[in-house]
Amino acid sequence: MSGDLYVGLMSGTSLDGVDAALVDFSPVGTPACLATHYQPYPDDLKAEVLALHEPGENEIARAGRVANRLARKYADAVRKLLTASNMPSTKVRAIGCHGQTIRHAPAEGYTLQLNNPALLVELAGITVVADFRSRDIAAGGQGAPLVPAFHDAVFRIPDRHRIILNIGGIANITDLAPGRPTGGFDCGPGNMLLDAWIHRCQCKPFDQDGQWGGSGKALPELLARLVAHPFFETRPPKSCGREQFNLGWLESMLSGEESPEDVQTTLAALTATGIADAIGRWCGNPEELFVCGGGARNTALLGELSARLPSVRIATTDVLGLPADWVEAIAFAWLARRSLLGLPGNLPEVTGARGERMLGAVYPA
Repeated sequence: MSGDLYVGLMSGTSLDGVDAALVDFSPVGTPACLATHYQPYPDDLKAEVLALHEPGENEIARAGRVANRLARKYADAVRKLLTASNMPSTKVRAIGCHGQTIRHAPAEGYTLQLNNPALLVELAGITVVADFRSRDIAAGGQGAPLVPAFHDAVFRIPDRHRIILNIGGIANITDLAPGRPTGGFDCGPGNMLLDAWIHRCQCKPFDQDGQWGGSGKALPELLARLVAHPFFETRPPKSCGREQFNLGWLESMLSGEESPEDVQTTLAALTATGIADAIGRWCGNPEELFVCGGGARNTALLGELSARLPSVRIATTDVLGLPADWVEAIAFAWLARRSLLGLPGNLPEVTGARGERMLGAVYPA
């Protein structure tokens, strides 16, 4: 098979594992997702990464070891992806690898995604593009979200106001309104607090289809305390992460009298409220909303969202030709391709950067 082939690797705030997608950009219009592979993180790796979100003893050496371990996981994911699709590595132009975020502080001028792209090149034998966020931050931007540029390229249509909603660990919005520049921003926690709470209470990695959260009731007073976080009032461009929304912050808001399932239900309401309020405040009146990311499979969460946006058609990006679980991985394949072509990958209207910039550092094979 010939084609314009790239691999995208995405490991997000949820810390569940790495998504790998083999993408062909030769078709006109929507790129073709040829194959996918999910590589879960073992519990000890997830714990190591999570611990590095806070200062600790010997953290530089620990971070270096984890970066090497992640590079090996990424290389293994690529190998399994290409083996399953019977695709030789020589046919792939590049790997776009996001890396694993452990610090995101654009106000202080930096972001840090753990990865060892040089090791990944050696292991995979394929050119790697990595460190996508730093250049945008150096140009005064937030460095996130970056996927709105991809959403603009593949999902925008001239006669309909669309929102593309990615619900990963953090939820972010892309506003595709006819006649005006594409907008986009992080709007608050997505799955991150939901996953953390069910893991704390039931030792499960996530709430399957939102079933546990669907068994409780939302607590208005707790929800009011949660939505009082100043991030929700901040005007875009804006981005967030575990620095703002984490288990310690959640626990500081609890009285101790709440039932665990009611807290889970309230967290789903927090995610839905953050999204719906952000759309109403900064996007206007969209006609349709398409969801991607792990939250696209949370039935209870989508029900909460529908209740808050009754006039908006809500579906997943599956109906637009790209599988909801793999849009972000596909987006980083797209960003890697932009880098090799010498084209900008950011949208200044989204990130707040001083202008368009080519993103990513290239490690040739």
